[in-house]
Amino acid sequence: MRKNITFTLITFLLIFSSALFSQKKGFYENVQKKNVSKVLDDLNKFAALADYKSYFDLFAAESSYIGTDATEVWTKQEFMEWSKPFFEGKKTWNFTSLKRNITFSADGKYAWFDELLDTQMKLCRGSGVLEKTGTQWKIKQYVLSQTIPNDVNDDVIKIKSSIEDAIISDLKKN
Repeated sequence: MRKNITFTLITFLLIFSSALFSQKKGFYENVQKKNVSKVLDDLNKFAALADYKSYFDLFAAESSYIGTDATEVWTKQEFMEWSKPFFEGKKTWNFTSLKRNITFSADGKYAWFDELLDTQMKLCRGSGVLEKTGTQWKIKQYVLSQTIPNDVNDDVIKIKSSIEDAIISDLKKN
């Protein structure tokens, strides 16, 4: 009888603690999703406001930005130099997130995301990786790409072929 009571009590405690852990993990993940979303929302806000310092403070020291053109692969410093005239001239971009997905690594130190953006280029996709250092999330990589509806893909390929054939040729040489 005593064994049955002990077994039942231990089983109950294991189930109860597992449920608590699961709730705590879900709560923690929801809080972190809000924190990551805030970084991404601030990125869009600071670009629209042409706030150069605040915008680039969201990126990790060792980070990269990959733009819509095949030649746009920059370190943080290179992207800062390229974009500085746009920020100084208040001719930056204004993106609004329409739909966002965020996923976390098992250890909770990395988050990756993809989102559809309303931009001056119409729909674009932003995607990337953030790293949590201390209590702050920093962007490690950001990728901006234009979406191409399948119905017009052949037309887009015709338009860009002459430009990108030269890039492909150069890349094959290296």
